[in-house]
Amino acid sequence: MPTSASKPYAGIFPIAPTPFTEGGDLDIEGQCRVLDCMIDQGVDGICILANYSEQFLLSDAERSTLLDVCTAHVAGRVPVIATTSHFATRIAVERARAAAKAGAAMLMVMPPYHGATLRAEEKGIVEHFSAIAEAAGIPIMVQDAPLSGVNLSVALLARLAREVPLVRYFKIEVAGAAAKLRSLIEAGGQTIADSLGILLQMLVFEHFQHRQARCAGNGISAKGTEEFHPVSESRRNLFGGDHGREGKTIPDRLA
Repeated sequence: MPTSASKPYAGIFPIAPTPFTEGGDLDIEGQCRVLDCMIDQGVDGICILANYSEQFLLSDAERSTLLDVCTAHVAGRVPVIATTSHFATRIAVERARAAAKAGAAMLMVMPPYHGATLRAEEKGIVEHFSAIAEAAGIPIMVQDAPLSGVNLSVALLARLAREVPLVRYFKIEVAGAAAKLRSLIEAGGQTIADSLGILLQMLVFEHFQHRQARCAGNGISAKGTEEFHPVSESRRNLFGGDHGREGKTIPDRLA
């Protein structure tokens, strides 16, 4: 787990889908093939239990099973980000603590919300993330997603970074993401700028969907197959070495 002085995570961190059997049960063998396929493609980390992982269809028991299966199967080959969002702080804390205990390197968390109208005020959002950070003790990525209906202003995101030291990453999914990130860097300074190497997590989201489905269904491996080269090439183009082919940092590219 990175400390405040360690190098931030950077690279391609796609979301792993959750395969199911024809009967609707978890396909554990398929899940392991998905993880192996992604690692074979050269990803820098994997995010599990996210919205694309169909987390809203999972029972609590299924979530626990997937958390244990994924972290055990990845076995430290790449960092695992576990999504632990929930409207109730107590449940979000329990999920975060379980993820850290299972070996997750980071949490991805949306602000607390429920349905179309239940939202926490700014003070409640800060307290929510503070409680999660205290319980888990590992870095947190704030998921700024339209799905929540919560307006996470630049000022609030910068406040979270200042007041909750483990809030180090931001996954901006709203319209005008690049402009919002530029404003966030300006508001939050170097602490936020140093963490933005992971912001490109979703740029390869569409790119992975069909590949992951094939991995789950056919048990194929990406090793040595020319079809999967663009993933590692994307990393070289965007991040090559420490600063990318053109010698620019991620914040530079947003300017």
